[in-house]
Amino acid sequence: MKSKHLKLYSWNLNGIRAAKRHGFLDWLEKTSPDILCIQETKAQFDILPENLQEFSNYHAYFSDAQKRGYSGTAILTKEKPLKIIKKIGIEKFDNEGRFLLLEFDNFFLFNTYFPHTQRELARLDFKMEFNEAYLKFVKKLKKKKPVILTGDFNVAHKEIDLKNDKMNKKNAGFTPEERAFADELTSSGYIDTFRHFHPNTEKYTWWTYRFNARERNMGWRIDYFFVSENLKSNIKKAEIHDKTFGSDHCPVMLDISL
Repeated sequence: MKSKHLKLYSWNLNGIRAAKRHGFLDWLEKTSPDILCIQETKAQFDILPENLQEFSNYHAYFSDAQKRGYSGTAILTKEKPLKIIKKIGIEKFDNEGRFLLLEFDNFFLFNTYFPHTQRELARLDFKMEFNEAYLKFVKKLKKKKPVILTGDFNVAHKEIDLKNDKMNKKNAGFTPEERAFADELTSSGYIDTFRHFHPNTEKYTWWTYRFNARERNMGWRIDYFFVSENLKSNIKKAEIHDKTFGSDHCPVMLDISL
């Protein structure tokens, strides 16, 4: 089978309707990704405006949270998948619309919006359970065919992945427990594609709206593409598009042959 050259993007839109007001549809038309993974749609599919339900040239799949205006994931893909899975089988996680898995001929694509640990680490235990369930699920996937993992992981893995690492040692998104999950993911054979090409580059994917953080580039790298090790030779490029606006996150891109 001849390999296909694909450009995949992932973007936490922090509300798909808000992103539309900030030029999301223009960006989509101009960029024309083969696949776009979205996190934090913050909208049930049935109440979206018509032009956000009918994406031209794309098959659109949404995984909505039970709670209105909360969480949610989506994938837009030019190629129709073989199978769509929206749950991993644990109700308290599945109810939040955080998972969307597409199966294609020769790979799985798993888009996930990880929980935020919140102030005073109020949801740390919930996130640790979520991370454990996620690892078990992706380990099973990898036994079947190559896997691409993407999404907002809500964790900066290494000191290089956030601006003020010393000030955030015990804060949400940079706790030892959350970082240990990222360690386990990479040690179990998943490659951080951006770090694969840019081991020493300080570049971020999220900035708080406060303190002019984005203008000052006081950010965090919490959005990723990971690939299973059997795809290492297939990855061609990985980028962070930090000059693209429309959300408090920016898109990340993976160029790969599959």
